[in-house]
Amino acid sequence: MTANDIIPELTNGEFEKFTKEGTVLIDFFAEWCMPCVMMGPILEDLSEEFKEKVKIGKVNIEDNQDLASKFGVSSIPNFVLFKDGQVVEQIIGAMNQEDLGNVLRDHL
Repeated sequence: MTANDIIPELTNGEFEKFTKEGTVLIDFFAEWCMPCVMMGPILEDLSEEFKEKVKIGKVNIEDNQDLASKFGVSSIPNFVLFKDGQVVEQIIGAMNQEDLGNVLRDHL
């Protein structure tokens, strides 16, 4: 099972529907970004841990530059946390699973 099976990669069209309801973490990434690649397994584990509570999706900034600029993504990895469609937190840079998990817990 690859990361794409567990964590859906969103396009411009799917993004709004995906982030509209509940607590949603979006990972803005690029294939060539090593810290982004390293975050993959961490996000998979967190998606299991927070299965019923937080939806996690990914946005490739190369393919979705409109979305990246809409949320001011200039450095990656860049995580944007939404609650019912509203941005509640933005985290720039790689972090360990425990720290990112604590950020998610703070918003539940």
